[in-house]
Amino acid sequence: MDTSERAARIQAAAYKILAEKGFKGASMLAIAKAAKASNETLYNWYGDKTGLFAAMIRQNTSVVVDELQTARATGRTGRTALREVGRALLTMVTSDKAVALNRAAAGDISGKLGKILAEEGRGRVLPIIAQLLEEAFGTEHDMGELTDCYISLLIGDLQIRRATGAQAAPDRDFVVARADRALDHVQKIYASLNQPP
Repeated sequence: MDTSERAARIQAAAYKILAEKGFKGASMLAIAKAAKASNETLYNWYGDKTGLFAAMIRQNTSVVVDELQTARATGRTGRTALREVGRALLTMVTSDKAVALNRAAAGDISGKLGKILAEEGRGRVLPIIAQLLEEAFGTEHDMGELTDCYISLLIGDLQIRRATGAQAAPDRDFVVARADRALDHVQKIYASLNQPP
């Protein structure tokens, strides 16, 4: 078994333990046993439990980074790329993995996991979205406001509703329709702002 397969096995075990016991109850030893790995391997690779969960967050957000790279490799930019990246982002933030990580962060009273989630998740993804929005709508807009508008339309309260169990995981049709609608609404809002009074 190569390193990437072992890492995937460790992270799968960590998600399972996390779902069963929460962040506080998810010990490195329990994860190592569930993954059939040594405790020493986990500490050597990740440093500690927080390091392991940071790696899991990075791995989860990599789907959005990968989608951007795919778009670039095929010559897609701006709105065309944003349509696909938006779908990938919505799928990622409503996935079972994201739900487990968000629940763990909410249950971590130290706040460390929440900060890591913000840095490794939102901190990595928002610059990608802002870059695509700038390509799509130009630099004359307040990019912070434009990005916030798009994210609000795309995700809204879906992520928290997933984390609380009030919303089932959306299917592909829902994701496509919602991501396309978010982009269409942003286009209407910002196109109207460019019109003379």
